[in-house]
Amino acid sequence: MSEHDHPHDGEHPTHAHGHRENPWAGQGAVLLDIGGDIGALVVEMPAGMVDVEVEIRPARAGAGAPGHDTGHHPHVAVVARRVRTGTVPSLVYPELAAGSYELYRKGTDRVEMTARVEGGRVTRATWPAPTPGGAAGAPSADPGGGA
Repeated sequence: MSEHDHPHDGEHPTHAHGHRENPWAGQGAVLLDIGGDIGALVVEMPAGMVDVEVEIRPARAGAGAPGHDTGHHPHVAVVARRVRTGTVPSLVYPELAAGSYELYRKGTDRVEMTARVEGGRVTRATWPAPTPGGAAGAPSADPGGGA
């Protein structure tokens, strides 16, 4: 589990929405346990999205695809992480099986971007900028590259 990833099958008795689950998030290095068929995904985010939770799920063939899992999906919050030049808002999914993934804001089902993760690598991507109508595009990312 990552710094903001937690189950919601039943509300945890000490978890109240509206507060940060991990007040130390973003204050140190993130351990990535990758190798074999396990990779990681790091997404640079807009500054205005700090604390927004983003879910990830295996990519489906199309909307309403047969067998699509509508259950719980891991989610992490956007955290302003320290870098040499200041801070960068980002998402980190530290352990993902190789494959294609869809990302969307928690509480919605609208895919805002897709990413392909390869085992043993860190995929880097950038969250899409909103279009003039206010909706974000849905770019894709490949391992080691940007959006």
